[in-house]
Amino acid sequence: MSPKISQQPLAARFDHLLSVISSQRFLEMKGLNNDLPFYICEFKAVETFEMQRLQRQLINKLANLRIDCLQGRGVKVLEISLYDLTIELLKAREGSSEGSSLWNEILAAEADVEKDGLLELLQNVLDIKEHLIPAIGECLAQEDYDVLFLSGIGEVFPYIRSHNVLNNLQSTAKDKPTVMFFPGEYRHSLEQGASLELFGLLHDDKYYRAFNIFEIQA
Repeated sequence: MSPKISQQPLAARFDHLLSVISSQRFLEMKGLNNDLPFYICEFKAVETFEMQRLQRQLINKLANLRIDCLQGRGVKVLEISLYDLTIELLKAREGSSEGSSLWNEILAAEADVEKDGLLELLQNVLDIKEHLIPAIGECLAQEDYDVLFLSGIGEVFPYIRSHNVLNNLQSTAKDKPTVMFFPGEYRHSLEQGASLELFGLLHDDKYYRAFNIFEIQA
């Protein structure tokens, strides 16, 4: 038996992703049975740099295709890195000192603050409902796109959890397909349901409203 697509070489995974994402069924969100157009692209954490390169290549290749259901133009991908976005949010927030950003204050205090204290601070100032999702919503409103790529998932753990992002993104990004590039496994079982296993080791939490993109047929 051949290994499942998510365990095949990167070239085979690239071909699968290109075929699925450029398909009319995917772009027009057909066959979802009232589920959300959310897809998980799982990969091993050690492949992070290779997957970043694959994402760039995929975005370029999709843009240069000619898709019938898009009036003969390519697929426009909007990529949002949660890591880059959180830094932008912290830089935009004023700190306690005049002229200082919250980002600069966190950098200055990081060496002297306990990990638990830093985690609590980041979770408070980067509250998903109040800050992160509205920021993503602004990005979506400003761009003309066909597919949303979410990356930087491992870099923002543990102060931002992937299942919380997906749960809160349901009302904001439901009109176009969303692909989350996840450094770990998206596991399914009859006994425990579906769950996101970050880095293949950490149980992020149960989430069942997304599809494993490597199990989708073009």
